[in-house]
Amino acid sequence: RPAPPTEPFTLNFTIANLMFTTDLGTPSSAKFRSTEKIMRHYIDRLLQKSSIGPYFSGCKVMRFRSGRHRHDTGVDAICSYRDSASLARFDREKVYQELSTMTKGVTTLGHYSLDQNSLYVNG
Repeated sequence: RPAPPTEPFTLNFTIANLMFTTDLGTPSSAKFRSTEKIMRHYIDRLLQKSSIGPYFSGCKVMRFRSGRHRHDTGVDAICSYRDSASLARFDREKVYQELSTMTKGVTTLGHYSLDQNSLYVNG
């Protein structure tokens, strides 16, 4: 029988201590690829520990963008999870709260600092 379909959701946040450069805006650049890999590592680890963990199937950073401040870089990712009867529904508020808690109130992601008002889950 076929695998359950995956449902996409967006994840957006701003890193306060990663300066945006043109090569971060270029998906084919080495800088984009290495930074994307690091982001994916951190994001995947958090989502695997969240309530959607058992259904989570991965994220892809779609783009890095210049943030509001000179040293900021915005991150736009598309993540997905397997739709399942045991997952009543995708609760973006709940996932937001979990991610917020795991990033110490939207302040830390690995060795990066986050802009506290920048986290959006399917927003």
